[in-house]
Amino acid sequence: MRVRKYDHITPILKSLHWLPVELRIEYKVSLLTYQCIHGTAPPYLKELLTPHTSLQTSRSSKANLLKPPRTKLRTMGDRAFCSAAPSLWNALPDHLRAPQTVDAFKNGLKTHLFNRAFS
Repeated sequence: MRVRKYDHITPILKSLHWLPVELRIEYKVSLLTYQCIHGTAPPYLKELLTPHTSLQTSRSSKANLLKPPRTKLRTMGDRAFCSAAPSLWNALPDHLRAPQTVDAFKNGLKTHLFNRAFS
């Protein structure tokens, strides 16, 4: 595919079914978060995440949410995995956070991010 230097890249990304860079990063972090929750990630990543626990029984207690840590720095602190992972995970739709296979999660997540990027 020949592309000139000054062509707009969005239609090309869409035709190749590639995500823009910032959404590709979200994809990777969300996939690692899924692996942490379902026990296939390395232990040093699993210990960075804490599940959200509530004293009241509500729908959110069954929603498989993560507790985001408090950060002092908005730029560097929020980029860390321990802060970015819960924020991205909690922002996902319920059907993606529900237990499923890794391949089904990958397909659903990529579809969700692709729709967000190009619609």
